[in-house]
Amino acid sequence: MYKAVTTFYNDYVPLLVAVDCIVFGFEEGQLRLLIGKRKMDPGRGQWSLYGGFVRENESLDAAATRTLEKLTGLTDIYMQQVGAFGRVDRDPGERVISVAYYALINVADYDRNLLRKHEVEWVDIKQLPLLYGDHRDMVFMALARMRRQIRIEPIGFSLLPELFTLTQLQTLYEAVMGEELDKRNFRKKVKELDFIEKTDQIDKLSSKRGAALYRFNKNLYNEDPNFKL
Repeated sequence: MYKAVTTFYNDYVPLLVAVDCIVFGFEEGQLRLLIGKRKMDPGRGQWSLYGGFVRENESLDAAATRTLEKLTGLTDIYMQQVGAFGRVDRDPGERVISVAYYALINVADYDRNLLRKHEVEWVDIKQLPLLYGDHRDMVFMALARMRRQIRIEPIGFSLLPELFTLTQLQTLYEAVMGEELDKRNFRKKVKELDFIEKTDQIDKLSSKRGAALYRFNKNLYNEDPNFKL
């Protein structure tokens, strides 16, 4: 365990540092957020993001990764730091500075047993309940960042199954962006991207005629990371 060995900062009061995880998922055409009821004071019983305190021997990223893995049981999750929240009165319990991270997962990959274990649930981003403290601010800051990134980075594929239809892909972008996209223009742009590969498989569940299934080829993207949708 890390221990300070100097007295340089003895005149200053230590502060608590936490990480809060904004976990987005995509299901049934809707962008969803994973939240639960707080199990501790202050704010016990209020809707809240899932988070925890940073340990003495870990970095911020390591703390967020540990928290997300505990919550989801998943590793190699797409995760980005959103920002720090340090209003003096943000936590009535102690002086706590929180660093927020957002993560993207495919809802189908999340073990339903963990939902019950952690007492969390997926809620529609358009129908958020009142959240504890400044957690709502965290969510909308993360959403704004994701909306910027999804146009220039292929982050949206973290929310989709390995094989997907173009309709699913467009619906995802519309759910994230909060606006309708022109179908013809969207598909034209997708088909110009070599790393979105059409497979020989057909999805017969979403339409009677069947729709072609596509996949994201990460290796091809890494060779030529030009992306804009």
